[in-house]
Amino acid sequence: MLRTPVLGRSLWKSSDFSVSVKQMWGTPRRHPLRPERRGSQGPCVQRSQTDTGHPLWKGPVSVPGGTRQSPINIRCRDSVYDPRLKPLMVSYAAESCLYVWNTGYFFQVEFDDSTEGSGISGGPLENHYRLKQFHFHWGAVDAWGSEHTVDDRAYPAELHLVHWNAAKYRSYKDALLGESGLAVIGVFLQLGAHREPLQKLVEVLPEVKHKGAQVAMGPFQPSCLLPACRDYWTYPGSLTTPPLTESVTWIILKEPVQVARNQSFLSVQKRLCLLVGVLFCRLFLKAGVRPETQRLSQATRAGTRC
Repeated sequence: MLRTPVLGRSLWKSSDFSVSVKQMWGTPRRHPLRPERRGSQGPCVQRSQTDTGHPLWKGPVSVPGGTRQSPINIRCRDSVYDPRLKPLMVSYAAESCLYVWNTGYFFQVEFDDSTEGSGISGGPLENHYRLKQFHFHWGAVDAWGSEHTVDDRAYPAELHLVHWNAAKYRSYKDALLGESGLAVIGVFLQLGAHREPLQKLVEVLPEVKHKGAQVAMGPFQPSCLLPACRDYWTYPGSLTTPPLTESVTWIILKEPVQVARNQSFLSVQKRLCLLVGVLFCRLFLKAGVRPETQRLSQATRAGTRC
């Protein structure tokens, strides 16, 4: 049995889900190819089976007993309405933003997680989860860059805000391997209007064009990257990069956010390639997304009706 998505309720706004998907999201392009479940980030980006990619993905990836691997294709009609789900509570402190750095495969924005200052609660979560970092996944073409898909449709990019269960674990590393250890908010990005809050991040990327480079961000409010409507799907899943631990509660926001074409990370990446050459370009093109996985057991739930 494939997992089905669960819809969540918004604290700020209740959505009328009789509105069509096109009215809510525009018309994301449908990609004709379906990838195999293989351990290679190159194929994830290109949706082909011939690329080489992220070193973590080289060779077969074994997940003993793994039945909750991510990402998945969310099917709206299979979403199970769950009235027990609560509104998602988001409380981020801009001053907890520390720096952005180049991991060697993508850029990542780190936060001070030593206090309860920034985090989430409610929704499908039983505890408060602290914000650790956020990063983006994008592809070699704008037509397909997101890790999760909705009714087989992909978006140009996907934002992941990673949180850990500070009530249950002593550190992020402990939570990484533990049951209900992590909660990740997924946000789809689509091309559209200019998003001013994102510009600060776009402008700092040339300063981290080399692996290991980092630069202070100063105050940055990550909630500016979220859509106004916080309705969501949720399901228990895994990290999408090794070690692929099944410790993640996924919260996928239904409404995407718009970014201008010159703010898309593919566009930024191409401009940086002109500055630092082909190696950088290849590196980031291959750091995109994991192929969708065949999901078993527990269904995806939703707090509002589709």
